[in-house]
Amino acid sequence: MLFSFLNMSACPPGRNLKEWLQEQFCDKPLEQDDMRLHNAAYVGDLDTLRNLLQEDDFRRRINEKSVWCCGCLPCTPLRIAATAGHAACVAYLISQGAEVDLVDVKGQTALYVAVVNGHLDCVRILLEAGADPNGSRHHRSTPLYHAARVGRVDILQELIRFNADVDMDHQLGPRLLLSARTLNTLVVCPLYISAAYHHLECFRLLLQAGAQPDFNYTGPVCQEALTRGLASCLLDAVLRHGCEVSFIHLLLDHGADPALVPWQEVELEAPNRRKVDPEALGVFLDAKKNPHRLTHVCRIRIRRAMGKSRLTHIASLPLPEPIKNFLLHRN
Repeated sequence: MLFSFLNMSACPPGRNLKEWLQEQFCDKPLEQDDMRLHNAAYVGDLDTLRNLLQEDDFRRRINEKSVWCCGCLPCTPLRIAATAGHAACVAYLISQGAEVDLVDVKGQTALYVAVVNGHLDCVRILLEAGADPNGSRHHRSTPLYHAARVGRVDILQELIRFNADVDMDHQLGPRLLLSARTLNTLVVCPLYISAAYHHLECFRLLLQAGAQPDFNYTGPVCQEALTRGLASCLLDAVLRHGCEVSFIHLLLDHGADPALVPWQEVELEAPNRRKVDPEALGVFLDAKKNPHRLTHVCRIRIRRAMGKSRLTHIASLPLPEPIKNFLLHRN
């Protein structure tokens, strides 16, 4: 993140921060830099962009990072326009050769900042232009994770349509293999964060797209974590967050294993379980005692055999509509 850069090479006392950032991270010294292109992107002045990009000098600078007039973060014109939500400018800059996946000093792509600022039109334009739906490996978060956290179903749908990873942050993923995967690692899971903020439609959409309902489970339950009130798996975490019964139904319908939650009825009054929704708790306990129906097990096995990347092809299979709807959880 930007603070890491500042800590690594701190701005000397008395130096102007904007000048220092320009010197450290940009392509030209501030006094030599004509920032009209970047400033036009910031205010959404499409006419000025068109006029400037008719000149060879500005065309060569279309991917140049600069500290523009209204901010201190060194950015390209595309990154600036995407942040401000100027869709027409975003589309024009791409058509003129702007690279869609360049990152700023914080590792953020234009797509990521468009998602963070809620600009659906810019998100669509960037994805259609080939932007990586998972953002950059140099940033800790992903566009999809942020959309799930803030409950933007419309943006989430677009990211899924372009094959964004619905399970985890691609940057932190390898580290999880070496961890206990208790609650402190659940936060990198979009499914978990949508439940933590009670965004039911995002939660539903992620599961339908193939998100793993037992994401946080890798083996035997960590008893030490349980004594600290941490969750053993995603279902456990959803119960602890007091999510309504619909979240539990969705997890169970998509194959979550209630046996992974080692709760006993006599322990349910423990202080760290005060938030549990009574109706959700009842559904969980019932599922723990009773086996799944055969049709339910078949649907789960078929979907897992297909893999999340191919679930979108179910609708085109030569099958009766009721069966396709059943496999797509539309019934």
